[in-house]
Amino acid sequence: MVRVPTAVVAATGLVGGYATARWTKKRPLGGVALAAAGAVAAKGWQEKAGNATAAALSGAYVAAFAGSHPLAKKIGAWPAVFAVAGGVALASWVAVDRRK
Repeated sequence: MVRVPTAVVAATGLVGGYATARWTKKRPLGGVALAAAGAVAAKGWQEKAGNATAAALSGAYVAAFAGSHPLAKKIGAWPAVFAVAGGVALASWVAVDRRK
């Protein structure tokens, strides 16, 4: 079975959650996508790096979601989403995925 890096799962959750909400015009549906990917990423973080790392990265994931809103007012919605998704992906890769 192919394992998708947690960085990819987390970034996809942030981008996919926003895209789902925007294109369907149903914010709760975007929230479901965001939460589902976050849960999958958190499970991977916990399995690969332990509870403390999973908690820290989960906090970063939620903070990225929340932080994208005020950032969008400054740089636009899509750039904000891509910026926070990239930040979470980088943190996930550094803390979890680069480990072999």
